[in-house]
Amino acid sequence: MSRLLKLLERGNKPPFHLYTSQLPYTATVSSIQRLTRDGQVSHIVIDHGGNVPFWEGQSYGILPPGENSKRPGTRHPYHLYSIASSRYGDDLSGRSASLCVKRAIYVDPQTGEEDPSKKGVCSNFLCDCKPGDKVDLVGPFGKLMLLNESNPSDSHIMVATGTGVAPFRGFLQRLLEDKMGSRKFEGSAWLFMGAPTAGRLLYNEEFERYARDRPLSFRYDTALSRESCNKRGGRFYVQDRMEEHGEEIFKLLDGGSHIYFCGRKDMLVGVEAVFEEVARRMGEDWRGKLAKLKKNRQWHVEVY
Repeated sequence: MSRLLKLLERGNKPPFHLYTSQLPYTATVSSIQRLTRDGQVSHIVIDHGGNVPFWEGQSYGILPPGENSKRPGTRHPYHLYSIASSRYGDDLSGRSASLCVKRAIYVDPQTGEEDPSKKGVCSNFLCDCKPGDKVDLVGPFGKLMLLNESNPSDSHIMVATGTGVAPFRGFLQRLLEDKMGSRKFEGSAWLFMGAPTAGRLLYNEEFERYARDRPLSFRYDTALSRESCNKRGGRFYVQDRMEEHGEEIFKLLDGGSHIYFCGRKDMLVGVEAVFEEVARRMGEDWRGKLAKLKKNRQWHVEVY
């Protein structure tokens, strides 16, 4: 193992705020891959040369080029993106990080035409990048979504919609790839992933491979809102899939499992409503249970 990789593994405290908006780190785009058929979501690998280390569950701030139209004479503010790889990067060099970025566009509901004046500055900059382009990084940031590794036998439940799956891809690389030879994961990981259609399931082939190759360590459940109906006849969301396994999830949480949420805010609202119903069926007080989970730091949330 190289000196850089040894340093990444030995650190007992996550790195924070190594670079600021005033003094960002200029990294280089290594590759970009379209993840959806419409090309609106991209997997972007950035070479930071080992100079912007991070832990799984953290985010980078990206400073897009150009002047901020709302504050002439200043740069655009940075935009946060969850890192979608382990601390070693997809190539295990310790010199890269991956981002999962959805291009933000605005379509006028009346005309049906795209309005370029309202498109997301940072997401479109990243999605339009080519290998060799420069990207200014700020950070890393984040403490709430850090992967808990205090016990190699712990279980981890991950709940995502859309690009919210990014940190969990990093978690699973860390837990299941095990190519560095310095740690051994003996617990279990369970990913619930929501998307409108099967074609919008990001990194689906990777997760299916994990489920096939490591069935004792990893479970993978999906919910396709536009392709299935729930028991009430409505769209089938990720919380509906979780309701099917509600009692098992509660038992895992009672045993100390950590649960992580990343994605849209309405997902969390739906999950809590389902958990309240599961608790009622089991004769438990959901509000009391949730308070205990938060107190024990088992409940990790990053929604937008």
